[in-house]
Amino acid sequence: MARPCELDACDARALIGARALSPVELLDDCLARIGEVDGRVNAVVAMDLDRARREAREAEAAVMHGAPLGPLHGLPIGIKDMIDTAGLRTTYGSREYADHVPAADDPIVAALRAAGGIVCFKTNTPEWAAGGNTFNPVYGVSGNPFAPGLTCGGSSGGSAVALATGMLPLAHGSDNAGSLRIPASLCGVTGMRPSAGLVPSSTRAFGPLHFAVEGPMGRTARDTALLLSAMARFDPLDPLSGPVDPALLAPPAPLDLSGLRVAFTPDLGGFAPIEPELAALFARRTAGLRGVFRESIDASPDLAGADRVYETIRAASFVGTWHARMQAQPDRWGRLVTQNYREGLAAAQLDVSLAQVEWTRLYRAAQRFFASIDLLVLPTVAVRPWPKHAIYPASVAGRPTTNYLDWVRMTYGITLLNQPCISIPCGVDDGGLPFGLQLVARRGADAFLVRAAVALEALLARDPDTARPRPDVIRLAAMPADDPLATPVA
Repeated sequence: MARPCELDACDARALIGARALSPVELLDDCLARIGEVDGRVNAVVAMDLDRARREAREAEAAVMHGAPLGPLHGLPIGIKDMIDTAGLRTTYGSREYADHVPAADDPIVAALRAAGGIVCFKTNTPEWAAGGNTFNPVYGVSGNPFAPGLTCGGSSGGSAVALATGMLPLAHGSDNAGSLRIPASLCGVTGMRPSAGLVPSSTRAFGPLHFAVEGPMGRTARDTALLLSAMARFDPLDPLSGPVDPALLAPPAPLDLSGLRVAFTPDLGGFAPIEPELAALFARRTAGLRGVFRESIDASPDLAGADRVYETIRAASFVGTWHARMQAQPDRWGRLVTQNYREGLAAAQLDVSLAQVEWTRLYRAAQRFFASIDLLVLPTVAVRPWPKHAIYPASVAGRPTTNYLDWVRMTYGITLLNQPCISIPCGVDDGGLPFGLQLVARRGADAFLVRAAVALEALLARDPDTARPRPDVIRLAAMPADDPLATPVA
């Protein structure tokens, strides 16, 4: 029988509601698992144990007294160390905030607490969430749960590792170039990038830009949908926020895949170079799926030139977000943040304006593409995990990487288009490391995307080669503990 910490969140919540699992029992087992394995992977970096235990006892009492229960009642939840948690250390991965303890919750955290979640855990992130690896000068580097010497991806790496290893049943993350999807793929869990504004942010400095979003992570698509139901809401302080589809606030309804027209692409039409062995794996893994749909074609939105557009707009946004801090304390911030800021300063106004015009063309072309396509399926990540003390892989498909964005075109290409997308597990590669599929839906079709992910997840679970992989936590627990700050990340 599975330990409580290994239960999917939806199953654990159902057992809590049926008085068959105590929130105290669930919390205690999660804490035991953290003690067993976190020293090898460095995922959960701060905890408020007194509050967690008090809230678990209160959650248990509410169940026993027949009180109304929220959708997340009694479930421990990890929060990426980028948003504020009242009374719990929040560093943003920066030395400047190493001792920062916020007085108030971010509205996202407040919403999760209101839904019954036990929000007393912070998960590791790169400094200011800049990068596709997970390391910072406060807490050090995180490791992959399937091979701790390799990267778990980023920037929501701590959340993905905590989920994969059974340390926590649900976790929050954020995504710009792929920070929810990449670690989900590399760790064998699910991460969803919702439409911008669906999970509103009242703290995002560059309000009009859709690149940076907050979102849910879970071991399964159903669990991810459960967390999203508590995160999605309207907030007038976010200029991208709007009405929430009521379908997102309830368990996802079954979806008949046989009525869908689906496009497959291994590389976004050549825009995103991919390692040949992963392209071949994608072809093998999706061959059996094609017959499930009404129609399957090989096609992709046109993303020619999207690299210049994304990098220019992204760098310009860093200038606005970081200018005051850079002027006041120019030498205090992480090198990736500083690199983005300097690249933005170097961009001429003409470059930024032309990038916005070209973005509009790419966006409109993508909407015409999705007018006849229900779902786009592609790999989530174009490379296998690399050693965790390197910021990014040295090359992709034989081409040297020139910066830390070069290898994430598979995800930031979708970010650029502002389409809802989700990464779901699809077995392991030839080296035994997780492989993920990225599903992309039409603009604003978040509820449809969730339903499609749940249906595909159920289909993939029938085959051991495509089912969600599980790390060997017994082997992980037996490994020597690692000092996450012992070796600098290069």
